[in-house]
Amino acid sequence: MTSDDFAPSRPKVYAHRGASAAFAEHTRAAYLKAIADGADGVECDVHLTRDQHVVLLHDANLDRTSTGTGPVSEHTLEQLRALDFSSWKGARIPDVYGGVSDQFLTLPELLDILRAAGRDIGLAIELKHPSPYGLKLEDRVLALLEEEGWTPEESRLENIRISFMSFDTDSVQRLLQSVPKEYICQLVDDFTVKEIRQELGLGFLTGGAVANVMRATQLEAERVLDAGEVHIAGPGIEYIREHARNVQRWLEAGRVFRVWTVDSEKDVALCQGLGIHEITTNKPAQVLAQLMVSN
Repeated sequence: MTSDDFAPSRPKVYAHRGASAAFAEHTRAAYLKAIADGADGVECDVHLTRDQHVVLLHDANLDRTSTGTGPVSEHTLEQLRALDFSSWKGARIPDVYGGVSDQFLTLPELLDILRAAGRDIGLAIELKHPSPYGLKLEDRVLALLEEEGWTPEESRLENIRISFMSFDTDSVQRLLQSVPKEYICQLVDDFTVKEIRQELGLGFLTGGAVANVMRATQLEAERVLDAGEVHIAGPGIEYIREHARNVQRWLEAGRVFRVWTVDSEKDVALCQGLGIHEITTNKPAQVLAQLMVSN
């Protein structure tokens, strides 16, 4: 992926875990809705199951988005298929998007959905860490894609343009061994001790220790982007607001920007004004409509 791949008229719009404001994240319905909405691409998070299948889930545990409980990594694919991953959202799924039992997806199943889109479409794969399987996650994802017919030189699989993302710099370095830097995104966020304590429910000392580790991760991610080791910068929208100097420096250095998670009109306008190349959003139809009007 190079800056030439982006239309100058507007940022490209990637659907965050599918059209996840409308339907449960990472489900068949969410991705089909994103395609129907006209999203330029979709984003997904991946984990490995106990029997080494690549599945689409954000959390390392099942509790928030399914009727199951416990770590994803301790369940087989068959066990996961027996769970309900969509009803928690409370959204009725149109028959054309399948039933409740059809909503859980593996990475190969998402590839099939995107192949059937009938147009060129992007796929941004986030590799989630820490993983109990370590960097075996990266190796398995790349092997799976190669089995499907993907080639790293152009990072395409038929009509699908594929890029890779991670907050974890070890993950990024492993990807760089096989994938050109043009197709790799270093994710970066702004971590504070207060936010970490609140989000994870940690005490003063533990929260501070975890925050220090995450702060070190942030600094290393910034170093990767400063050095130009990857071509795509993936900051969160809050990072964009708080670190204008870094943003400007990376833009001037030619980094392609993929900003998440951009749902409000104000944030869309901010990204457009800065010349951001890609917007990742839970609301692709709404964001596309705003961008079309502003052009």
